[in-house]
Amino acid sequence: MLSIQQVSIFYGDRVLFDECSFTVGDRDRIGLVGRNGAGKSTMLKVVAGEIKPDEGQVAKSTTATIGYLHQDMFLPKGKTVMQETLSALSEIQEMERELERLTEEMTIRTDYESEAYTDLIIAHGDLSDRLHFMGGGSKEAEAERILKGLGFKQNDFSRLTDEFSGGWQMRIELCKMLLRQPDYLLLDEPTNHLDIESILWLENFLLDYPGAVVLISHDRQFLDNITKRTIEIELGNVYDYKASYTKYVTLRAERREKLAASYNNQQAQIAQTERLIEKFRAKANKAKMAQSLIKQLDRVDRIELEDEDVQTMNIRFPPAPRSGQIAVDAMHISKRYGSLSVLENVSLKLDRGDRVAFVGQNGQGKTTLAKILVSQEPATKGHVVLGHNVQVGYYAQNQADALQPRMTLLETVENASPPEMRTKVRAMLGAFMFSGDDVEKKVSVLSGGERARLALACMMLRPFNILLLDEPTNHLDMLSKDVLKHALMKYDGTLIVVSHDREFLDGLTNRTIEFKDGHLHEHLGDLSVFLEKRRIENMREIEKVSNDLADLIQNIT
Repeated sequence: MLSIQQVSIFYGDRVLFDECSFTVGDRDRIGLVGRNGAGKSTMLKVVAGEIKPDEGQVAKSTTATIGYLHQDMFLPKGKTVMQETLSALSEIQEMERELERLTEEMTIRTDYESEAYTDLIIAHGDLSDRLHFMGGGSKEAEAERILKGLGFKQNDFSRLTDEFSGGWQMRIELCKMLLRQPDYLLLDEPTNHLDIESILWLENFLLDYPGAVVLISHDRQFLDNITKRTIEIELGNVYDYKASYTKYVTLRAERREKLAASYNNQQAQIAQTERLIEKFRAKANKAKMAQSLIKQLDRVDRIELEDEDVQTMNIRFPPAPRSGQIAVDAMHISKRYGSLSVLENVSLKLDRGDRVAFVGQNGQGKTTLAKILVSQEPATKGHVVLGHNVQVGYYAQNQADALQPRMTLLETVENASPPEMRTKVRAMLGAFMFSGDDVEKKVSVLSGGERARLALACMMLRPFNILLLDEPTNHLDMLSKDVLKHALMKYDGTLIVVSHDREFLDGLTNRTIEFKDGHLHEHLGDLSVFLEKRRIENMREIEKVSNDLADLIQNIT
């Protein structure tokens, strides 16, 4: 059992946590939720021991292990993917050496009936059990299985970690943690850099994980499929629900509704009692009754309505300037990086008003083609023709990371604004939940979700009739994602979305382009239609393999 006891953290006058307490059981599956900036990542750092709270403490067994996957990490250079992954086994290797020492000591010593020898046997047994639990010698095969599950290919294992982007390095770090199997696994946005297939694999892995899992995610479906408990952080307090995310949303609304009803009922009773007190005070023969009512009122345990963070973005895309019928025509595009071929002779034509999702495993060229379409990167072969009067709005995958950390929010938006919009930048910031003194904050102090909102605000300062969004929901909280999706549903221009967020894409687009082995495969319908088709195809493939195997066995016999 891991126990968070009366934890408080203060930043100047701001109370981030106010005497927060909860426990994590040995097999718990917990979703940690809340608005951007509520303190979710900070709470994980407190639990992991990376931040010491101003008040309170975190208590756990001295032998319990914690693995913490955070959003910012730096892998050492000069190691291959497999070497770096297997570095997670250093603990196992040290344990194996200690077990050998204990075994040798048990062989040499002859004080079999002493208390010290009994302690030695117990230590040897505990360590053997721990090694058996952690897998011991089977870990190299397990490392290969996890790496492949997270999207790495066999030939990636011998490549240096330096060659991989931050998202892929995060996967290596995640693989190390899954390989190590800590008692408490803390994951901060593990799906941000994973494609749909890797997310599905991770879901299955975590469902069978032998320890406890506490995760922060803004992927509603991921949370629903894994967690059985939801801890909400809101305005310095924690609220614990024994339910997965979707059920928690319902329970939360019901709890607040009941609390409001109880509060209103009590307030009516208090008002009635106060009227009686005033009435009886005026009469000498009723003075005792008035005093009795006053004492009764003093003993009332008054219900307090909880503060609620209801602030939301106010996004409304302006009408798209009219473009030609053909919005974009990409013809015979190939893209190579040295000997690596990412796209091979692909073509894509989008008509005005098309709504398209780019899906597929990471590394298959989704972001590359997006950059080619908006002239951020040249094609090796082929060319792109934009339609008449086309104006592109582009939100890059690393858009939020490209913001200048030393600039204030106001300076950031003013620098991105055309002259005619300068008078509206404060209103734009307000629409994205930055008001008052917030606009003078430095970008460096913003959370990941706040930086994402700021980057979206900068993008919307100019008109566009093609909107290309590359992973726009990374770091956005649930409510912000819902607001963005609602605004996109009403957007009347041409839409291209690169995303792995199943719930966000569901119903948003009407064409799905799958990137696979350097080629594009088009599917009519949204992501849910595509995934159902893939599921049926996979089942048919499994049935075909099973039938072929049965035929082979029958022929042999």
